[in-house]
Amino acid sequence: MHIMKKLLHLKKSLKGVFVLVLFLHSACLISQNIKISGKITDTSGTPLMGVNVIETGTSNGTVSNGDGIYSLVANTNATIQFSYIGYVSQSIKLGESSTLDIKMLESTESLDEVIISTGYIGQRKADLTGAVSVVNMEGIRNIPTSNPMQALQGQVPGLYIQTDGNPSGDNSQILIRGFSTLGDNNPLYVIDGVPTKRAQAFKNLNPQSIESIQILKDASSSSIYGSRASNGVIIVTTKESKGQEKLNIQYDGSVSIQKYSSSLPVLNTKQRGEALWRASINDGTNPNIHSALYNFDWHTDNQGVPILDQVNVVDWIGGESLGVRSADTNWQDVVFRDAIMTSHDLTITSGSEKSSMLFNVGYFDNEGLARYTDFKRYSARINTSTKLLNGKLKIGENFQLAKSVETPTPSDLGGASVIQMAKFLQPIIPVYDVNGEFAGPPIGAGFSDRNNPLHMLYINKDDKNHRLEIFGNVYAELALAKNLTFRSSFGIDNTNGYNRNIERSFTEGFLSRTINSLSINKWHGINLTFSNTLNYRLSHKSHNLDIVIGTEKVDQQFLDNGVYREEFALQDDDYFQIGAGTGRTTATGSETGSKLFSYFGKVNYDFDKKYFGSFTIRRDGSSRFGENNRYGLFPAASLGWKISNEEFMGTSKEIISDLKIRAGFGVVGNQDIGDYARFALYETNYGGSAGRASTGTAYPIAGQNSGNLPSGFVSLQAENKNLKWETSEELNIGLDFGFLNQTLTGSLDIFKRETRDILIRPPYPSILGEGKSQWVNGATNESKGFELMVNYQKSYGDFNYSVTGNLAKFKDEITYLPQSVVRSYAGNVEKTILGRSQTALFGYITDGIFQNQAEVDAHANQPGKGIGRLRYVDLNNDNVINSLDQDWLGDQLPDFTYGINLNLSYKNWSISTFFQGVAGLEVPNGIKSATDFVGSNSGTNYGLRTLSAWTPQNTASTIPALSLVNRNDETRRSNYNIEDASYLKLRNLEIGYDLTNIVGKFGINSMRIYMLGQNLFTLQKDEYTGPDPENPGNLYPRPTTYTLGINISL
Repeated sequence: MHIMKKLLHLKKSLKGVFVLVLFLHSACLISQNIKISGKITDTSGTPLMGVNVIETGTSNGTVSNGDGIYSLVANTNATIQFSYIGYVSQSIKLGESSTLDIKMLESTESLDEVIISTGYIGQRKADLTGAVSVVNMEGIRNIPTSNPMQALQGQVPGLYIQTDGNPSGDNSQILIRGFSTLGDNNPLYVIDGVPTKRAQAFKNLNPQSIESIQILKDASSSSIYGSRASNGVIIVTTKESKGQEKLNIQYDGSVSIQKYSSSLPVLNTKQRGEALWRASINDGTNPNIHSALYNFDWHTDNQGVPILDQVNVVDWIGGESLGVRSADTNWQDVVFRDAIMTSHDLTITSGSEKSSMLFNVGYFDNEGLARYTDFKRYSARINTSTKLLNGKLKIGENFQLAKSVETPTPSDLGGASVIQMAKFLQPIIPVYDVNGEFAGPPIGAGFSDRNNPLHMLYINKDDKNHRLEIFGNVYAELALAKNLTFRSSFGIDNTNGYNRNIERSFTEGFLSRTINSLSINKWHGINLTFSNTLNYRLSHKSHNLDIVIGTEKVDQQFLDNGVYREEFALQDDDYFQIGAGTGRTTATGSETGSKLFSYFGKVNYDFDKKYFGSFTIRRDGSSRFGENNRYGLFPAASLGWKISNEEFMGTSKEIISDLKIRAGFGVVGNQDIGDYARFALYETNYGGSAGRASTGTAYPIAGQNSGNLPSGFVSLQAENKNLKWETSEELNIGLDFGFLNQTLTGSLDIFKRETRDILIRPPYPSILGEGKSQWVNGATNESKGFELMVNYQKSYGDFNYSVTGNLAKFKDEITYLPQSVVRSYAGNVEKTILGRSQTALFGYITDGIFQNQAEVDAHANQPGKGIGRLRYVDLNNDNVINSLDQDWLGDQLPDFTYGINLNLSYKNWSISTFFQGVAGLEVPNGIKSATDFVGSNSGTNYGLRTLSAWTPQNTASTIPALSLVNRNDETRRSNYNIEDASYLKLRNLEIGYDLTNIVGKFGINSMRIYMLGQNLFTLQKDEYTGPDPENPGNLYPRPTTYTLGINISL
């Protein structure tokens, strides 16, 4: 018994010792662990969500939330690894600090893991075998613009964008690899799986809500879209919540000031008088013919040279009774202003493992450089998804709502734009007369019939273009079995427009509109897309197979109605209602539509991540084509070999870290010819005549000679049952490379494309009778070129930098046209457009200026030739200057396009610059006829260059002598007015600072402020004589813009 008590006592003692040892051991373990936390951002300070934070050698880890915040308990001696797709992984040895804020550098190598959408199917970037460019969204998100496409200018090799400074952001031209056809060359847009040809749908996207943009450039990549893919495809995926549970609020805002920085040097009032005096003297005309505006004090020196002493401007234009006092108006200063542009975006995201939600609202306001013009847009986006049935079923939707209001730039009574009038209206005209009314040119005083541009802007300030658009889709994804997924998507592209144009009556000098009017145009377009796909993925050992098959139905309709009415008693904005007019009323309307039904399939295969293949086929049936060619088949195939993954590369992988060759061939089509090109068309015509012949179709069938007559129909177009697709075949060969562990990376693509059966509408012999014109397949176009992209990035501690450059060349040429169509293009009977670009420029060649009468007499028979006049080359040596002395002068597409990005970051600071340029671009300088000549633009203002024109005392000048007439026809197309518009522009310069460490204590997760400058300077050729080679005519000028912005996350 005593022994038993001792054993029990020993047991209790051992139990106590065990508990004490366990406690001490736990305390020791606790003392060896530390809780670390911090924030993870990219180099610009933007929080990164979903970054993997792992204690190396263990399974202990976490991920950053929507604000980039993380926390983790780890061993005090541990090494923590931070990894994220698209960024360089970092390993940090823990020290004494429990706070680790991480900035992650983008990695081209990691970007290879990014899943790229190439049409109904995803694919790793590293596995691509076609020509696909991925846009770096971080470089464009903060650029304030009403159109994200403008921010892409120069960023992607092969994507050529021409645009102006219009506040609405409408583009002039978007080309992928140049011209493919003689008609519509616009690309196809696919936004969240919904296809559309409307550039407006892309324009309305908020850059902050775009996750990724991919450009499918070659036929092997885009053939999955068949008959709509010949001009390339732009695929956009918008953002969605990435599964974080915490509610995240992101605000992005900016305010910008835009300045008119491309002012054209023109003459002031006295200088214009000097130019008129000189032109009169050159012509042997008495300068007093300009006495309505100017009087001149001048004399002749001892050498017989006329000398101008003084230009005297009249006090009153047309006499004092008209109340128009002479002025010295700078019309560019009057029309253009410093304009404010603001942008505000609020994004709310939230989600869990089963659901996600993104809600974005935006407001954009651009005052516009021209007074009384502006553009406003209100937008909203909601993207949600939910998983059901234990994750087997996913349903979701992506919808964008955009409402915009634009005050468009008006024109005057003669159709001239106010941009043109701001440059060339005479400076002697004041803005207002002595009564405070808008002044205009008095009759009989040597003025053109151009209006006061500020007056035109003011009386058109109530003109509005309204748009309301809904774009998006609802979808469902169902996992039918392992690796087998069915997806169904119903997309809608719905757009409504309401344009209101008021034409007020007015009197302005000798110009007037006596009858006021109101025009209203309403239009509605809707495209419905129903897509169904079945996707199967199989991986077995080194084999990986991805298959998708599907169907797609597209139904599109468009209708518009317009009404016009005259004579309104009041001219108030509110009074201009159709019912308030009392005069003539007309109404118009039309409706059109088409349908497309398709079957398609795609197979992606790779073996051991070394050998890749992709095979696509699509069959389209379109209502736009004749019944004998209703369907088209579009196949494609591409192969790739990743040499860097071969064992024989051995240790060279340390130097050549990535090397892949690609080759692809595909067939795509173009159906953009209008909905009724194949049909025989007829219309009623209730009146009209041509000479003595009646062109109407109303006849007195019953013999009546008055009242309403029944109408027949007149033929407009003949039917073509054989009308079919344009077909483009393209070969692409590519190389992807990386060196020094992907420090230097890049890609090179070379392509050749031929488009056959291009749709044209040739003239027809009159013997066939009226209405026999028809659309036919009858032309061939060829294009070829290359694209190069190179990136270099390096990091030294807290200092990171990267340089990215791209270079592209594309050239097109027409290789076949029916003989009846050839003369519809540039050229003459001896030199045709065949073998030339459709943008080729054709004209005369000048050979300097006649310096003396001997040169004039020795030259060929050139009507209007004389001393001081341009000399045209007699190319065919027949001693006569005529149309056969023309030749090809260049192309309106550049020889090369290029862009250079430079990004630097150090701790909380970041700097980025972007240069964009073109080389070898020939353009007709649309304003040179006004800047260099007097006689061709009577009654307008002229360029400052006219004061440097040729005279007997200034024979070195390349500008012809001034003349009041244009006997030598010097404004004809020639190499004198066609100029090299090559340029290099500093498009963007951004400086940013991350304030997160400062504002974090106030509950703000992250904050970054930045300053941004756009179009800061331009380098151009000396021979280009305009202010902006990007805008060689009278387009809306592109401003220089200064922006202050903020990105803040709560």
